[in-house]
Amino acid sequence: MSEGSFASEVRFARASGSDEKQMKVKVFNRKGQLVGTIDSPKVVRTDAEWRKLLTPEQFVVARAKGTERPFCGTLLDNKRNGVYSCICCSLPLFTSSSKFHSGTGWPSFFKPIADENVATASDTTHGINRTEILCARCDAHLGHVFEDGPRPTGLRYCVNSESLIFTDETDLAKLADSAVEN
Repeated sequence: MSEGSFASEVRFARASGSDEKQMKVKVFNRKGQLVGTIDSPKVVRTDAEWRKLLTPEQFVVARAKGTERPFCGTLLDNKRNGVYSCICCSLPLFTSSSKFHSGTGWPSFFKPIADENVATASDTTHGINRTEILCARCDAHLGHVFEDGPRPTGLRYCVNSESLIFTDETDLAKLADSAVEN
């Protein structure tokens, strides 16, 4: 999915006065600075619509709550500085400064870019109790959070690469949300 196509859809939803559910999130402005909290419409689509926007692998993970195989994700060994956003709606989720090598086979972070941007839900699949992490704006499945991470939080947000898109720190202005003036 292109970053520009989602931004134009959000602008249309705001301009049309849509009755969509609003949520509070933090986003980037045109200067590449994280700002907010702003009101943003909840992104809701049918499975057919998501399938048109995502690759089959991205759909299985982000929409059908799948898991990519360990040590295979394209962002696992990414060492560049920047921001990891939702593959479905481009909401910024994590920064490279909170990424760490967990040895688990998935990109791991000790905190989200903003607490508002990541939602959690109870997951009892596979006969175990886990905490699922989701994109707060579109409910994309990201992975799970565990209490075995490093300081300062002690948390490990274990995230599927297929749920993320990476933006280099030199290009953060490309993540600008249309609801933010500058």
